[in-house]
Order: sequence, then C-alpha cells, then structure tokens
Amino acid sequence: MDAEALYRDPYPVYAQARDAPGLTFVPELAAWLVSRHADVRDVLSRPADFSSRGALRPDLIPGPAAIAALAEAPGNGAAVVLGADGETHQRLRKPLTRGLSPARVSAALPFVAATARELLDAFTPAGRVEWMSAYARPLPAAVIGHLLGLDPAEVPGAIAAGNRAEDLAFTPMTEQEQVAAAREVAALRRRLDELAAGSRAQETLTGELARALAPGPGAPTPGQRDEVVANTQNVMLAGHLTTTALLGSVVHHLLRERGQWELLCARPELIPAAIEEANRFEAPVQGFRRLVTRPLTLSGTELAAGDTVFVSFASAGRDAAVHERPDVFDITREPVRNLSFGHGGHGCPGSNLAREQVRITLELLVSELPGLRLADQDVVMAATLIHRAPESLLLTW
Repeated sequence: MDAEALYRDPYPVYAQARDAPGLTFVPELAAWLVSRHADVRDVLSRPADFSSRGALRPDLIPGPAAIAALAEAPGNGAAVVLGADGETHQRLRKPLTRGLSPARVSAALPFVAATARELLDAFTPAGRVEWMSAYARPLPAAVIGHLLGLDPAEVPGAIAAGNRAEDLAFTPMTEQEQVAAAREVAALRRRLDELAAGSRAQETLTGELARALAPGPGAPTPGQRDEVVANTQNVMLAGHLTTTALLGSVVHHLLRERGQWELLCARPELIPAAIEEANRFEAPVQGFRRLVTRPLTLSGTELAAGDTVFVSFASAGRDAAVHERPDVFDITREPVRNLSFGHGGHGCPGSNLAREQVRITLELLVSELPGLRLADQDVVMAATLIHRAPESLLLTW
C-alpha cells in the first residue's frame, strides 16, 4: 500500500492493528501505530514519555529556494503549541485557552449564526450545492478570522495562503510551485505580524497571543515575534480545518445513512449526539505523531528512545472494546467519551467552538432543508490524515 491509498482509507489498517498483538509498524507512516482506545489514552496521558515534538513532522521538506522565501518573514523555527512539551506547551496554550474560553465562544455565536444563515441563503434557491466549497470551508474560515480580528475581506486570502503552508509540507510540487507557495505563506506571516502589533489592547485571539507571548511595554524581540506569528498562523489553520472536516463528515454520514437523517429531522434534540457520533466515527484529525523519549514497553512492544508512534484518535473511535458496533454510524447510541479531540494537556482548545458551529449548521439544515440528499453516492475522501473529509460533497434537495 502506498501513502495515498492509506490516507484515503486507513480503517482496514487500523482494524488489523487493533487485532494484532502489540503495536504494528506502518511503513507509510514511518511510525508504530497506536490503534487501541486504551493505548491511545495511555500515550496521551504520558507526555513525558511521548513527546509532542514529532507531532507536526511534514511528509516533505521544501527545497532551498522555498525555505529562503519563507525566511523573509517572521515565524520560522518558533515552537507552536501542537509541537511543544512541558512549560513551553503550557505557556503557548494559555492564551489559546483564554481566547477560546466558553465566554468567548458564546460571544461569537451570533456571528456564527448570521454567517451560517448567509451562506445557506446564498445556495438554497439553486436546489443543488457542492457542500465543501459553498459552506464547510467558508463558515469555519469566517469564524476563525472573526476571532483573530481579521477584516472579513481579508479572510479568504489569508486562509488560502495558510493552506499553502500545508501544501508545502504534504503535497509534491515543482521547485517553482514551492517558491510560489512559500511567497504566499511569507506574505501571510507579514500580515499576521502587523495584526499582532495592532492587537495588543484588543480582546481578540490575536491580542491574547500577542500579550502572552510578547509581554511588556517594549517592542517584541525577534524571537517573540516569531512565536506570535507562528502560533497565530497555526491556530488559524487548526481553527478552520478541523471544523471543515467535521462539517463535511457529519453531513456525509447522516445522508449516506438515510434513516439517520430522517431520524434527526424528526428528533432535532439528537443533534448533539449526531455531532459526537460523527466525531467518533470519522475523526476529523485522524491522529498525531509522538516521539518516544526513553526505552519503554507499550502494549507488549519494546520501543527505543527516538522511535515514533502515530497515535490514532480515529482508530480508537472504532475500538469494539469501547464502542458497540463500532463500524455502524448510529446517532442514537449511548454516548461514550471519544478521543477525537485529543485527551489531557493536548486536548483541542477549540473543540467547543467546532461543536457549536456544527450544532448551528445542523439546526439550520433540519429546519430549512429536510429534503437534503446526496447527489452522488461515490464520495472520495481527501488523501490526508490531518483533516479527514470528503474532497467534494454534492447535495440536492
């Protein structure tokens, strides 16, 4: 199996790994696969033994020309919360926890609802829509842009440039394409640097990052600017990609299992359960790598310091030891806390914001478009484990 085939459908590999003794080494991931719910929870609970330094390891390394283009802007080489441990992780996470607190999320809900309504009204008369491009991507992008304090007119360009950073890490490109992508990312970083400089007194997510990571009355040091820019860019990407994936998956699986959609329309009080079931059944982030820090044994497999494990949230969600009929999508199942938003100190600080966006979306859809259907049953999943979602999702009503 090549990496693309694994990324498009990793579940057979997960199932084999759960049934096998010990851990399974997966060459396409260059890592030991942690597949069982108990083992995933164990690894996430032991940050001293399983470092996050390997969490964001790219599949590809850009060439020298692209790296030189990136070096022209702040943000290079700085630690980000997803890839940090210990005190550094705590320091980087605190402003995100404040900026994405329940009170901040609650204050943003009128904006979320208004944006969701505007997007829905724009395509409803057509009777047909490509869901990912018309709604699942624009809504989370607009919301994270709003929380960061970006001008709404800037958001589409900023999100597109942020996605180019992901392309550099995971998509094969020619040298010329790499340089073009790197220049877009560098321009975004310069804009985020400007935004941070003007946001220190503002109650925005950017303001929280600027005050926490570049404290004091004086101008920030180059290292502080790098940290602010890198973490602002990181939360911008994480803040929309995960929610986009969940918006795609929940609609896909509800409509693929027609009875589930009809049940939800009849009983909208099941919307929170539908969100959790989609999160369990198709984790928007399939997992992250962790770096083993000392010789140890996990699930009977001996690991050496420096080994890499891939901690699969998605596989944990299909573990029959925890979830009855795990390969069945069922919004009436008794909720069991899943690990799809992580666990412990690295649990996703934006999980509540993601859930609220999906809740508002499903409330609109069951009310306004109960006749919603898949226009094409042959749905292809994107070739990535970072934000697992349909490449496109054609809907009709």
